[in-house]
Amino acid sequence: MKIDVEQLAEHLAHIPFQVQGVYRYAKSTGVPYAEYTDSFPGFVFPLNGKIQFQFNGTPYIFSPGKIVHGGANMKLDQKKFEYANWEYILVQYQICNTELQDSSFSQQHFELLTGQSPRLIELILRLWQVYNQRGGISRFQTEMLFRDVLNEALLCVVNSQYSSESHTLFERVCNYIHEHYYQSLTISCLAEQNHVNRNRLSYVFKKHAGIGPAEYLLKYRINMAQKMLYTSEAPVQQIAQAVGIEDPFYFSRVFKKQFGIPPKEYREKFINNPC
Repeated sequence: MKIDVEQLAEHLAHIPFQVQGVYRYAKSTGVPYAEYTDSFPGFVFPLNGKIQFQFNGTPYIFSPGKIVHGGANMKLDQKKFEYANWEYILVQYQICNTELQDSSFSQQHFELLTGQSPRLIELILRLWQVYNQRGGISRFQTEMLFRDVLNEALLCVVNSQYSSESHTLFERVCNYIHEHYYQSLTISCLAEQNHVNRNRLSYVFKKHAGIGPAEYLLKYRINMAQKMLYTSEAPVQQIAQAVGIEDPFYFSRVFKKQFGIPPKEYREKFINNPC
């Protein structure tokens, strides 16, 4: 199941925990078969390929771009995929306060969608390397690195969700513009309709279209006017109004900026050279 990353972060911030083991598994060595998870909860960080495990009957596919958490002593089942060269790192941890050992998140199975993150992979590999070294300094570094790994993972989840939400917002506003471009649209109204501020809307358009929402709207209107110029005999002023631009002089100016020639000249050129 999926989980609220803010609540998980709050949980991790208030419980004392220590790393109990960092293990790297791959298809070449195999994973020891077990009917139950170990006595410690753990995070699985897939590196390559895919393999499926079930925690108490709920299936999870371990594959890059996600992290899976399993609680202690859960019923475990395994399914291997043919021709899948899977590899993952398991980090087990122990909650140091016995009163908090049965806390909600630590005894749940869930997944976090992080997306592809070279930084996260770099940290988890470093954690595995440091854990397998001897000495007090390595032990100290293991604890610090695990928290760095969790911090990076949570940030990746938030960024991934933010990117998905921004793309959805971009598509929704674009579709509205395409359907209502001829109306008196303002960026403030578009932002208000979608429950965001102007700065947020501007950021989303620049990220996905490379231009702001006002410029996007204007370009779309001019493109629609271009089609009308050679599909109808309506006067240029009427076409300008039909695409939502009341000032014919302004319309001619921005049309020339986009296509290199004024709308009347463009129409004459098309009529004389339709191909």
